[in-house]
Amino acid sequence: MKCEEIFAALAMLEKERGIPQNFMMGKIIQALTTAYKRDHEGVENVIVDVDEERHELKMFVQKEIVEEVEFPGTQISLAEAKALSAKHELGGIVNLPVENVEFGRIAAGNGKQVIIQGLREAEHGMIYDEFNSKQHEILTGTVTRIDPRTGSVHLRIGTGSESTEAVLNMNEQVAGETLVEGQMVKVYLVEVRRSTRGPQVLISRTHPGLVKRLFELEVPEIFDGTVEIRSIAREAGNRTKMAVWSADENVDPIGACVGPRGVRVNAIVDELRGEKIDIIKYSEDPAQFIAAALAPADVIDVRLADEGKICRVIVPDDQLSLAIGKEGQNARLAARLTGYKIDIKPASYHEG
Repeated sequence: MKCEEIFAALAMLEKERGIPQNFMMGKIIQALTTAYKRDHEGVENVIVDVDEERHELKMFVQKEIVEEVEFPGTQISLAEAKALSAKHELGGIVNLPVENVEFGRIAAGNGKQVIIQGLREAEHGMIYDEFNSKQHEILTGTVTRIDPRTGSVHLRIGTGSESTEAVLNMNEQVAGETLVEGQMVKVYLVEVRRSTRGPQVLISRTHPGLVKRLFELEVPEIFDGTVEIRSIAREAGNRTKMAVWSADENVDPIGACVGPRGVRVNAIVDELRGEKIDIIKYSEDPAQFIAAALAPADVIDVRLADEGKICRVIVPDDQLSLAIGKEGQNARLAARLTGYKIDIKPASYHEG
């Protein structure tokens, strides 16, 4: 059966949307065979033959040649098969063509619908692939809408047909940060999930990965691997602690991150709307690492427990509150950064 319209539509979709013709033709064949089986109970094997040169589609029902027919949908008697061709033998397969009239009715009813559905699936697939390759990267989105009920911020990410809407939920927003419609904002792509309504792009402004990626963009030594970020602990909108290290003895990892006159770290602080960032030097020695993590407080001594990741830290009496930090934040971030449970005591306790 001539199907010029279908072939023309598929050629146009490939040209304009970049959706391969064979992908869409596969969807159409699947729909036509499903529709035929739905209308003909018991039929199992339906084949659609595609002639790309002639722009023709033909449909056949496959039946097995048997002595006596028990299942008309899948079997044909030897006598009937012989009437079609003397070559047919018992146990063979016969391809029975579906009449053009009936095939045309099925094609007309399903072709357009399948193209629309297939187009949607293909676009979803392309969007999924596009964003899946950008997991754990920073993307820039434009605020399109703010939901007054939930406080969720809707962003348009990407351009053209491969753009999609992503939602920045309240728990992924930085406390105290106000976003407005039309504003461009950097977000961290946490994950891409497939869903019936298309890909779900999960984004965050609070994820520690956002800070890590911002430093990679700002600090060439991190980007090229000379300086490594070993650990990050973050309380978004307030403070981040980041441990850095370099295998090259001639490189100052902290200096590289701070930049000349603080230009590099300040650019990131600005992007994070004033979030404080403590950059400390990573050490393989847990006691040294823990002492550095409690900066800006000075540490007199670090005593590691014999078992487990637990330690007691002694600090000068006048630095106890600095080591603990406002509402315990400094100690909490240091513990998360190092992976140790830290018990902070003043020097006077130690002497006692």
